[in-house]
Amino acid sequence: MNRLYNSLEPRVMDDDMLKLAVGEQGPQEEAGLLARQEGILFKDVLSLQLDFQNILRIDNLWQFENLRKLQLDNNVIERIEGLEKLTHLIWLDLSFNNIEAIEGLDTLVNLEDLSLFNNRISKIDSLDALVKLQVLSLGNNHIGNMMNIIYLRQFKNLRALSLSGNPIAEAEDYNMFILAYLPDLVYLDSRHIDDHMKGLAELKHQFSIDELKHRENLIQARLEDEQARQEELEEHKAAFVEHLNGPFLFDSMYAEDVEGNKLACLHGAGELLEAYKDKFVVICVNIFEYGLKQQEKRKVELDTFNECVQEAIQENQGQGKCRIAEFEEKHLLSLSAIRDESELSNLEKKIAECSKDISELFNTLMTLEMQLVEQLEETINMFERNIIDLVGLFIENVQSLMAQCRDLENHHHEKLLEIAISALEKTVKGEMEEELPDEVRAVSGLFVDKDTVVNAVGSSHDIHLLKIDNREDELVTRVNSWCTHLVDKIHKDEIMRNRRRVKEINQYVDHMQNELDNLECSDIID
Repeated sequence: MNRLYNSLEPRVMDDDMLKLAVGEQGPQEEAGLLARQEGILFKDVLSLQLDFQNILRIDNLWQFENLRKLQLDNNVIERIEGLEKLTHLIWLDLSFNNIEAIEGLDTLVNLEDLSLFNNRISKIDSLDALVKLQVLSLGNNHIGNMMNIIYLRQFKNLRALSLSGNPIAEAEDYNMFILAYLPDLVYLDSRHIDDHMKGLAELKHQFSIDELKHRENLIQARLEDEQARQEELEEHKAAFVEHLNGPFLFDSMYAEDVEGNKLACLHGAGELLEAYKDKFVVICVNIFEYGLKQQEKRKVELDTFNECVQEAIQENQGQGKCRIAEFEEKHLLSLSAIRDESELSNLEKKIAECSKDISELFNTLMTLEMQLVEQLEETINMFERNIIDLVGLFIENVQSLMAQCRDLENHHHEKLLEIAISALEKTVKGEMEEELPDEVRAVSGLFVDKDTVVNAVGSSHDIHLLKIDNREDELVTRVNSWCTHLVDKIHKDEIMRNRRRVKEINQYVDHMQNELDNLECSDIID
């Protein structure tokens, strides 16, 4: 794919090139002259044309954050890159370049029209993020595998596709295959698709398409199941009780407990372990269910608080608007009277009265704001007490349930130690050799003496207690951190709200006063 200008040096996409292009493509005549004099901000540009520039590499486009249309055709670009910030892009033309692979488009979620005509692309992929894609031009490339067409089935909005000039376009079944597997297409290779041909194509490939749809439905079902599981897990995490609705914690206690798993093979230890697990899991499920209920209570508390805050703000703002409306009605009459007044003494008196009205409005609005601050402060403090109490109660009850888990572990430890020592005694007497499972016999030196047995059982016990302690500490730390951050954010949000409101009041009052001052100056001059 030789270019007429390949003899020229490849160019770098730098600020000078971009400024020149923006200036040339901007408004003309007087508006354009003014824009060029003052400079055009790249972030305000919606369309950019950079064709026939001998550009080798896409770069320096990060400032064009609101760009909708980008034309980069007829260059010598080798890779699709540097487009990450152009998230509002709708139309992209990269035709007549030297691109070998589709890449670098993951953030272009709003792209509807993509042209990669006349490049060196051999595979259609890496377009998954382009969920709004409607027009795709890939003609005159190196695409030879018809399976590339199946990849395009995921783009439900795709209506126009161009693949002429590729090896696959030479296939005898090219048109029928595409019409069958992409039934929503309206245009193929710039030609309108006939409904009759579409029906024939569907009949010809019906068996294969039915199989494909079945596989797609299975994949979609799995994806939906996985998404539902992920959403459920996020809900459980928000309640700080994820993975407590089953044997996960118990299984984790034995995951790294080599000697504990060996000891479980002793006669009587297996039954003991099963009973222990059943009781342990029941407590975990109790923690889980209690956690979900408490999460719902915290959510209700937060929602109620937000509603109270919004009601208070809206009521206060309503009162403020009424005061402003009353003021403005009177203020307009006062300004009119000042303009009509010819006597200096009366003029000064009316200006003073008007200035007094402005000051009174300021005091009224600030008083309303201070009342709102006090009201919200009381509401926030009450919410803070309530949420801290809820979190405290949650922690207290979870710790009580975790203590029951430790009690079960301690009881199991004592019983397992009895079984292990009994096994040791039988081993010493030579009564145990035939009863020992291969897994236990393989533990080197386990039944040498009492200290070794006690240490093995104790090591297993320590691992289990550590797992329980760590899960409890994690839960307590996370819920306390959540509570602290929530309360801090609420206080900070209120401070920012108050600052914005005070700024609004000051700006409004200053505007009214400036308007009066300007009127006063003009009247004195007259």
